[in-house]
Amino acid sequence: MDRNQAIGFGLIALLLLAYSFFFSGTEEKTATKQATEQVAKVEQLQKTPAVENDSLAQVQRAATLGSFATAATGTASTATLENSNIRITFNSKGGQVEEVLLKNYKTYEGEPLILFDKESNSTDVAFKTNDGKTIKLSDLYFTPSAIAKGKDKNVNTQTISFRANVGNGQYIDQVYTLYDESFQLGYKLGFEGLQGKVTGDNLTFTWTNRIKQLERDIKQNRAKTTINFATVEDGYDYLSISEDKEEMAVEEPVKWIANKQNFFTAGIIADKSFANAKLAAEANLADSSIVKTLASQALIPTQDALNGKAGFTYYFGPNDYKILKNIGDDFEKNLDLGWGIFSWVNKWLIIPAFDFLENYIGNYGIIIILLVLYIKTLLFPLTYKSFLSMAKMKVLKPEIDAIKEQNGGDMQKTQMETMKLYNEMGVNPLSGCIPMLLQLPILFAMFNFFPNSIELRQEPFLWATDLSTYDVFAKLPFTIPFYGDHVSMFTLLMTASTILYTWSNNQMNAQMQGAMKFYSYLMPVIFMFVLNSFPAGLSFYYFVSNMVTFGQQAVIRKFVDEGKVRAKLEDNKEKRKDKKKTAGPSFTERMQEAMRAAAEKEQQKKNKGLKK
Repeated sequence: MDRNQAIGFGLIALLLLAYSFFFSGTEEKTATKQATEQVAKVEQLQKTPAVENDSLAQVQRAATLGSFATAATGTASTATLENSNIRITFNSKGGQVEEVLLKNYKTYEGEPLILFDKESNSTDVAFKTNDGKTIKLSDLYFTPSAIAKGKDKNVNTQTISFRANVGNGQYIDQVYTLYDESFQLGYKLGFEGLQGKVTGDNLTFTWTNRIKQLERDIKQNRAKTTINFATVEDGYDYLSISEDKEEMAVEEPVKWIANKQNFFTAGIIADKSFANAKLAAEANLADSSIVKTLASQALIPTQDALNGKAGFTYYFGPNDYKILKNIGDDFEKNLDLGWGIFSWVNKWLIIPAFDFLENYIGNYGIIIILLVLYIKTLLFPLTYKSFLSMAKMKVLKPEIDAIKEQNGGDMQKTQMETMKLYNEMGVNPLSGCIPMLLQLPILFAMFNFFPNSIELRQEPFLWATDLSTYDVFAKLPFTIPFYGDHVSMFTLLMTASTILYTWSNNQMNAQMQGAMKFYSYLMPVIFMFVLNSFPAGLSFYYFVSNMVTFGQQAVIRKFVDEGKVRAKLEDNKEKRKDKKKTAGPSFTERMQEAMRAAAEKEQQKKNKGLKK
């Protein structure tokens, strides 16, 4: 180091010492002030939502949105539409539905029933731009309009629109219309002046719904929760109920998609159609807080949005047939009334009667009793015919027993001679079965009506607190396989009445012997296990139905004289003898002849086998 360098370093050192001595206090004050301001900023951020007040994050997000950056900054706010049935809350960030409250229903815990909320539900629409970016509506801030009141087909309406301005007169509009005393929400999506910025054939609508438990029985909740949908071409379809994961790709135009639960449905119906859809339902049995996760992805034709023709209707409401049937496009099938004839029985016989009684009576236990009386009155001619057939069998029992004794263990010969006896007496052995078979559609229709009837939801009767689910008369400290950990008294009453009814029939039915009689008593016990976790309303209906049938038979028995029945059969026997002289063999006789020929052929085969 030379002399000049040494002098330079010395001067620098003196300047640093002087700066430190004279300006240290000012620097300390400045640092203190900056720290104080920073603390104040942190406290302010803690008082307000971080994402909404983080202008830096908004700027960064805007940079990724290209030509839509103008709509990427703003402040989120909420707006509400409501009528007597429903309250819907919207968020201006995304302009989407944020919460749906059904005003006239409660959860099984008595809490307000929120069918759609921002924690468990999310809907969104994504589209592609000409600069290669993918934009979601949830990325944009929309400005809500004032709520406008009007009329649509003489129905009062409330309308609110959300607009995201892109600039130069270009914008995205979302318009929502709520109809008075309805569960339907109209929705229109329009892109104004964006033909040069939005590309691709389709927009992508997504809906993820983590279904919360609304009913007491989560197992039944899961069994009734799935995605239903309807295609334009083939109509109603659904994802099969699965405890694991079920997925489906629908490659044809889709009319509507619905997230269906026990008693409630949240769905979207296209005015025209979605181009196609991908659907998925998944249940995590280890997570009792979520019933199932339902996810839908549907494509909206881009041109529909650009031309202002992308129209839809949301449905947030109960699975009530009176409401659903007015929506159209098979949407009423979100209420499971069974298939084929069972569905028709419920639609045209059970539901009209139930609704009529509901208009005048507030106690649903009494409504069920009156419903039984109504159905049993309609079926009384069949009940009478079935009882009369059993009475004929009973008076023929001595002859049938004699035939069995004569033929020993030869069942085929016994059957042939029994058929001959029936033919001589003019008795059709199937006449008792046919009336019972005609009653089966009503019997099985009830398996769909009661578990899905929202009218019974949370309605108490006697010891049952909710007729739409099982009654708990006693809670067991352990679980019995196939039975459960509770005792349903209505199921026990149903079982006892079925056994009593079976015993009464067996006294009349001469054909019920041996193993058949054993199984006739075994079936009620099996149903006791099956129905223990079924709705109390169903078990109560079957109990009352058994008791009414038992009472009907007791009354019929007083008017059916077995002596007169016997005399009638003897008279039939004489008439059929006279008829044989002028007419050919009857259908029963031809059956007998065919059975006799078959028996002889079988015996010949046995004889040949013995000779060999």
